[in-house]
Amino acid sequence: MSAAELYLSNDDIHPIDMVETLATHHDWDFDRLADDQIAMVVEGQWRSYSLSLAIAPGGDVLRLICTFEMDPPDAAMPALYETLSRANDMVWSGSFSFWNAQRLMVWRYGLLMSDEQPAGIDQIDRMLRSAIAAAERFYPAFQLVAWADHSPQAALDLALADAVGRA
Repeated sequence: MSAAELYLSNDDIHPIDMVETLATHHDWDFDRLADDQIAMVVEGQWRSYSLSLAIAPGGDVLRLICTFEMDPPDAAMPALYETLSRANDMVWSGSFSFWNAQRLMVWRYGLLMSDEQPAGIDQIDRMLRSAIAAAERFYPAFQLVAWADHSPQAALDLALADAVGRA
């Protein structure tokens, strides 16, 4: 079943209600924190990712934050920040940052909405999947820089290399 089939019409359905329906559909653990905010945990290949979505106070942005714990050594921080910058140059939507106080790697994305064109369930599903895909895609590069002493470019080249052949 596609995400679009979960609703016949998206017109008047609150975006956080759509997220809750998607979380239920995908069997993700979630907690509805408020009418305009939801948090969930999604198991990825590399680790569990915490996702939170909230509607901005003005109601015109659906903000997604995907985090995962990362506690790199202080000596690796300059290289990690360079890796983040290079990774952000490679993505078309969203961006990575590191919240040092919480020791969290963060993927952020804001979906602009309007009364004329509300967010659709397929759009929200794609936004969720894109956040997880970005975290999964770049996680190995962040690890190589933080703990294996790889240069940012070498880590990205290795982590993002396409596999060739068969196992």
